[in-house]
Amino acid sequence: MNISSLGEEELNKLSKMLDNCSCGWRQLASAAAEYPQFRCSEKELTSCSLQVLKAAGSPARILLAWLSDRGCSVDFLLHCLRKMDHQEALQFLTTTVSEQIRITVQPQSQQASLGSRVVLTCMASGPPELTYQWFKGKEEILHDTGNTPELVLCPLGPVHQGHYICRINHGEKCIFSTWAHVRLLHSAGSSPACSTLFPGSVSGLQISQQPQSQAASEGDVLVLKCKAEANPPPQYDWYHNKLPIPQQKASSLRIPCVTTEHRGEYRCKAFNLYHEVWSDTATVTIGPSSVTDASWVEANRGLDSQEGKRPTPGSGIHPVQQMARPPSAAAKNFYATDKVALLIGNMNYLHHYQLSAPISDVHELTNLLRQMDFKVVSLLDLDRQEMNSAVTEFLLLLDKGVYGLLYFAGHGYENYGNSFMVPIDAPASYTSEHCLCVQSILTRMQEKKTGLNVFLLDMCRKRNLNDELIVQPGTLKVTANIVFGYATCVDAEAYEVKREDVSNGIFISFLKQRVCEDVKVTVMLDRVAEDMGRCAITRGRQALELRSNLCERRSLTDRIQPSDSSASDSARNLQWAVAHVLPESRCLNFDCGVKVQLGFAAEFSNIMVIYTRILEKPAEIDSCCAQLTDFPQEVDVDLKRSNQETLFEAGCLLLIKEELPSPEAQSLYTRIRSLQRLRTDLTFTVCLHYTYSNMDEEVQERLPVTVGRPLVSKLNLHEPRASRSSSAYLCPSLDSVNYPESSSFASVDSASNTWLYCEQSSSRVSHADSVTSSRSANVPEETDSPGIFDSHQPLTTSKSLPHSQVNDITYKFSDMYNFHSF
Repeated sequence: MNISSLGEEELNKLSKMLDNCSCGWRQLASAAAEYPQFRCSEKELTSCSLQVLKAAGSPARILLAWLSDRGCSVDFLLHCLRKMDHQEALQFLTTTVSEQIRITVQPQSQQASLGSRVVLTCMASGPPELTYQWFKGKEEILHDTGNTPELVLCPLGPVHQGHYICRINHGEKCIFSTWAHVRLLHSAGSSPACSTLFPGSVSGLQISQQPQSQAASEGDVLVLKCKAEANPPPQYDWYHNKLPIPQQKASSLRIPCVTTEHRGEYRCKAFNLYHEVWSDTATVTIGPSSVTDASWVEANRGLDSQEGKRPTPGSGIHPVQQMARPPSAAAKNFYATDKVALLIGNMNYLHHYQLSAPISDVHELTNLLRQMDFKVVSLLDLDRQEMNSAVTEFLLLLDKGVYGLLYFAGHGYENYGNSFMVPIDAPASYTSEHCLCVQSILTRMQEKKTGLNVFLLDMCRKRNLNDELIVQPGTLKVTANIVFGYATCVDAEAYEVKREDVSNGIFISFLKQRVCEDVKVTVMLDRVAEDMGRCAITRGRQALELRSNLCERRSLTDRIQPSDSSASDSARNLQWAVAHVLPESRCLNFDCGVKVQLGFAAEFSNIMVIYTRILEKPAEIDSCCAQLTDFPQEVDVDLKRSNQETLFEAGCLLLIKEELPSPEAQSLYTRIRSLQRLRTDLTFTVCLHYTYSNMDEEVQERLPVTVGRPLVSKLNLHEPRASRSSSAYLCPSLDSVNYPESSSFASVDSASNTWLYCEQSSSRVSHADSVTSSRSANVPEETDSPGIFDSHQPLTTSKSLPHSQVNDITYKFSDMYNFHSF
């Protein structure tokens, strides 16, 4: 029973008891936070506390409304009050619940023959001394059984036909049942008397239609029917593998989109007040296809044959297997024309509790995918418009034979077989209108004739009670190349493990140990599921679920064999690559003689780190530092963590090995987030603070800096995307693309977070050949020399961390000499 079932008067009284500082609404919020779905953010708690400024404001009333919206039950509220030891509120709520009238058995519509006995039953729980009143239409029934839970109509006659309702009373409170319709059946075999309680039946309850065993494919609609005859009419409960199925109380069980988890044995229990009976067992098998169970005829279509021939018994090989397994299938090597991945991690939700793990999960998976030659874009904290635009840009990079991978970490839910990713701006009671449907993205991916579609969804899959709409994402094509890896099962939650330094989602904690294995992607995910099942912390809490129709041995490690790409394909990929270019490093000369270097690094595709480093200073200047300030409002800069001496203090997640040396020159780091919201060039001010050796007062000099639109800000993800099937609308010709003259664009390769495989498509980027590139090099180039842009010296890369050492080496946040480029 939800909190909303309490009356407004009861909620107001309870709120007054909780509007205090010692044992009140804040303590209730803390007690409810033991379950993540009831956890309130600091912003929500502040909003509650501000209610005291209103004349009739109540912080506790707002908190109770939020808990109600998130599905909090009265039982859980009582549990929290016991935990707080709030005796007054506990006693009040207990008494209120005990005084509430709840109907436990509703009267059922019936049809019976003339002269038979019909019993309408209405049962209620609540305070003692409940009274019952039965009505036929608007007329109260005054005979003996008209004021009891059971209304007996005997012998049944024409006068009894009509609609009946029961009212349950307690003092001034009352509640009505549902309507029940009584109909008279005119049959030759009707008995004129009512001496038999269940005429025509020995047991009083008989099943006339048994549920039938079925074989279905994933995505099909499953319908099982069980029909029973009885008087009073029967009720139904359905069981799957001996466990009751909630909310299934009808004679027909309907599952709109079956998956492998729905396979097993089904039974139905039919019962009334006097009897119960169980149906036969119906076995349901679920598979990617049911063609192997069909009856097949092998036909010879040659000119000299006029009839089909059945396979000879004892051949040992099913004809379907002969067609599906050509002799060379086992030896076939699969490849991708390209490999593209979109990784989205949502943490800082505006109206929901915030997450900790997506930042590290996206970061680690990005590095691992790059080792397998994926072109990866990684984005954090996107609203709905930005997520839509990012997906559209991702789809534009897909083509025939491309491996496409979508990973999402954040809040989510699943309704009627459709999975929904929740953006950071989703309202408190969000629906599918505010979210992105994963299955809709899949239908758009299939239009590109991709070689492999992989979805890794690290989110909860609880049902959203606010959303009753059944989304129709479109008809999926039979491509046999789809893999869904869910972090948890249907109607279950996904968890993250919080640590002092780095938090990880449970799914990624196990996935990162297997994702680079050179095996079929479904085999890899099966191993991840087995690893999770052996871990004590996940057992009984979270279990990976795999759904796939992949019929070929395709792996994430398959090599890339590019196809003959057209000019439009090259232009499309080139534009995306240019949109991921960092600003060029530059030197600033101040009037006092100090020379400052500005450097840039990409932590994610929409998060950039800027560092300042003092290169030269006159001897008469004792100390100096260059700090950044005056950033535009569109981007997100934490002023408390800007201009820090280490990346760790700046909040950056660039992980390095402990033995990597620190730069000799001291640097200050500032982290710029939400670059996707930048609408104009990024401008800021470099403020130089310095003191002369013979002076105590600090002197300041300021220089404005404009660095253009770095990384994904060029893509204008904040703008709506028109529906289009080709890149002609998005991409200009090669001649119209302007390239930076520095080597920052030259560093765009398979080891960086750019989606480019067409460096050779234009002579204007031919200097990219001078870059030393390695499949295992995750750290792009950066140099101390301020004159690097005036020379042709090749940049050097630092060694990346092998995947095999992920669990063997202790990581730390530290200063970095070389930066990751995403």
